[in-house]
Amino acid sequence: METQHNMDDRLWDYLDGRGNAAERSSIEELIAQNSAWKEKYRELLDVHALMQGSELDMPSMRFSKNVMEEIAKLHIAPATRTYINNKIIWGLTLFFVTVLIGFLIYGFGQVNWSGGSSGPITQELNKLNTGKLDFSKFFNNSWVNGFMMMNMVLGLFLLDQYLTRKKKAFN
Repeated sequence: METQHNMDDRLWDYLDGRGNAAERSSIEELIAQNSAWKEKYRELLDVHALMQGSELDMPSMRFSKNVMEEIAKLHIAPATRTYINNKIIWGLTLFFVTVLIGFLIYGFGQVNWSGGSSGPITQELNKLNTGKLDFSKFFNNSWVNGFMMMNMVLGLFLLDQYLTRKKKAFN
């Protein structure tokens, strides 16, 4: 490949009239003796003649302006953030917050609050033993467990999206 490139360069220099007399005579000898050099010389001579004989057309004076006007006619897609409706995001957030509050209300509703002593609420909360809480009352339903698992997966997905956006904004 390097010899082909070298041959092309030397032949182009010869056709353009560059180089000293020794280089030009060595290329003339190679063309006369080597069939590959002779064939390549004829090809490049034809290309050289075409380039010398044809005149390039000048573009119109308004060429750049015409191109820019055509581009302006196209409807360029807006940024991705405009595709996402903020009302949908707020609706999903409201849904998940409502579900979380609902589970908390359901869980606190299942706790047996009748402890034994009647005193202020702060004393009751200090005496509350979490070992006595029976979580099986409100986590025994398979539908509840499935729903909570789905919410956890969706929550982790949203957290991943949020952290990815933050990472891209930081970079």
